Amino acid sequence: MATPFRLGWFGNLTAPEWRDGWSTDDATGWTDGRFHVEMVQAMERAGFDFMMLEDSLMVSDIYAGTAELELKHAVYAPKLDPVPVISMLAYATEHIGIVGTASTTFYPPYLLARAFSTLDHVTRGRVGWNAVTSSEDRAAQNFGMERIPEHDRRYDMAGEFVDVVRKLWASWAPDAILADATTGYYADHTKVAPIHHDGEFFTVRGPLNTPPSPQGRPVICQAGASPKGRAFAAANADMLLTIPNGLDGMKEYRDDIRARAAAHGRDPDDVKVFFVVEPVVGRTDEEARAKHEDYLAHAQRNYEFQMVNFAATMEIDFSVFDPDLPIPDDVTTNGHQGQFAIWKEAFGGRPIREAAGAMRIGSIELIGSPATVADRMEEAMEHVGGDGFMFLSQPPSRSYIADITEGLCPELARRGLIRTGFRHATFRENLRSF
Repeated sequence: MATPFRLGWFGNLTAPEWRDGWSTDDATGWTDGRFHVEMVQAMERAGFDFMMLEDSLMVSDIYAGTAELELKHAVYAPKLDPVPVISMLAYATEHIGIVGTASTTFYPPYLLARAFSTLDHVTRGRVGWNAVTSSEDRAAQNFGMERIPEHDRRYDMAGEFVDVVRKLWASWAPDAILADATTGYYADHTKVAPIHHDGEFFTVRGPLNTPPSPQGRPVICQAGASPKGRAFAAANADMLLTIPNGLDGMKEYRDDIRARAAAHGRDPDDVKVFFVVEPVVGRTDEEARAKHEDYLAHAQRNYEFQMVNFAATMEIDFSVFDPDLPIPDDVTTNGHQGQFAIWKEAFGGRPIREAAGAMRIGSIELIGSPATVADRMEEAMEHVGGDGFMFLSQPPSRSYIADITEGLCPELARRGLIRTGFRHATFRENLRSF
């Protein structure tokens, strides 16, 4: 039997499923946040450790030089900024972690450190930061740049960025707040110090002007797949999300990250790896297969969706390629290099249209009843060694959320495979509790 593992949800603040005729109120009303509040409440009840909110900073028009398909399918736009919404989601819950994405390429370190310190206070120690370097020229052009910096240089910047924000979060000693009515001192100035950082990319005096937060610093999440990304994540992240292909790929990735973390003097058990999956769950195996067949029946819609997804994150215009041939071998990217390599492997030399039209994003295929899917997840964790799964559904629907939280999760909980309560106050403590 596998040891207990953790569950996260990979989400974003975009339109929920609006094409099935069952979610008409959510199709345009989601911008008030209530759909996502109800979603995160369902996750907390079901035993999820966290919800992670991805983000992007552009309306992509890479595919065929137009934003038509991007906006047709609402892949990356329209969307809301996750950072302010974290407060709303945390106020509606008590224990679950909330992870927000913010870019080291576009945020100034001081503003990010201050924002996430504030969020750690108002969430009572339940916030995480998904540290991304961004990958899109269209995003760069919204911040006064012509092009995104080169891939490895973005990670060099990110390494210094994390160093700066860590110094800022530590610029107040834990006991700096006195609130001493007798002496008249609220804070002890000898325990609040500038950081005087002067590096290659950033110059920051400090100190931060927010008091020490419940976790000291937020949980740091990362998604490094390239060698440079893995090195950055192993040095800095508390948790990672990744999509390697198959059980052996999952094990190789986790073993590699743990070895890299140990080489940095870190305890490998403090670095949790989450494998992205997109389960299809039905009351029976037959019902689940029917749901999957219905998905495959929309091959053209799936193909368009994936082409926009690839174009936005890889900065590659797939419209110039013959869709009835495989991805050309000489195609490269300055975007998500490691993930592009994984996707090419997943295509397996098949024609682009065929592979993309049938593709569900995930490290392993999970289709079946709650018992069947739980069996497969348990076997995977036994083979890989841990640490958990991150569920993905783009776009999400209330029915899909119920399939997971009311169908699959009770089966996992019955087997003792996921948490049934939160023993600690902060996100980091709960993440490391088993």
